[in-house]
This record gives sequence, C-alpha cells and structure tokens, in this order.
Amino acid sequence: MTAYTEGLTAAQREDGALVVTCRTPEDLAPLADALAAELKPGDTLLLQGELGAGKTTLTQSLARALGVGEEQYVASPSFALLHEYTGRLPVFHMDLYRLSGEDDVEASGLLEYFEQQGVCVVEWPDRLGSLTPDSRLDIQIEPRPFEVRQFILLPRGDAWRQRMARIAEPLVKAME
Repeated sequence: MTAYTEGLTAAQREDGALVVTCRTPEDLAPLADALAAELKPGDTLLLQGELGAGKTTLTQSLARALGVGEEQYVASPSFALLHEYTGRLPVFHMDLYRLSGEDDVEASGLLEYFEQQGVCVVEWPDRLGSLTPDSRLDIQIEPRPFEVRQFILLPRGDAWRQRMARIAEPLVKAME
C-alpha cells in the first residue's frame, strides 16, 4: 500500500457511503490503493463531478494502483470516448460528455465493455440513463476551496455495500 499523506481524511457515514477528503492529487494514492484491492472483473465505477473536478486525476491514480505502467499515459478520453489500459485488471476509461443520452451511448458500442472482464470507469455517467448498471460504485467529486477535493463513494448493490467496509478500513485506520 502507498504511504498515507497528511492531507487525507476519511470517514464512513451511517448510510454506508465513504467520504474521503484529499488536499493534493498525491493524497489520492491511498484511496486508489484501497479501491484497487477490492476491484473485480466486471466492476463499474461512475465518476460524477463538474469539469475540472478531478475525475481523470482519480482515474490516473486508480490505474497506477491496478498496475497500469507509466508507459501507458492515462488521459481523458473526451474525444475518443474510450481508452483501454492493461494492468492487473483491464481498465476501460469512458468519457460520455460528448454523448447526448442513452441512444448515443447505445450507438457508440460502449455498452459491450460493461460485459468485459475489466473495470469500467465512466465519466459523465448521467448520459447512461436507464442503461446505468445496478451494481456499481458511484463516486461524487466535489471541489472545495484551496484545491481540496471531497470524494463521496456511494455503493449501489449488495456486492458494493459488502466491500465498502474493506475499502474504508485502511483509510479510516490511517486517521487513528
């Protein structure tokens, strides 16, 4: 596991959500490590937040935690819609910003990646509409003053609810 920095705080809420605050992009490494340790083939992470919130930065940190090498530059797939990376698990990084809704998502062919044995990381998931997978981890990214970011991880489905405690444990323990 990556060493924890002093700029990270984490707390699990009663509703099962995990709230993680990072002061710098480097503070994302412990969160990415905790997530990567629990990811399985077929998992879906939906990243929500305004432009510049840190969705791609989180994906970069998560890709490194999954063993994606430095030779594979993790960038926003805004114009390509999808970038694939090879690590312990394949990472399918999607950016749906340029799509207008479900019909565009279906026509793009991106839905087939949700059936693959990798991890789908989706930016702008609201475009999925009714195509949104039931079992998923929603991650809301909220910018705070002074470049601080708050990440709210909300489990959707029994499998994710069971894993949240294992994701939270190393982060909350680091705070003790």
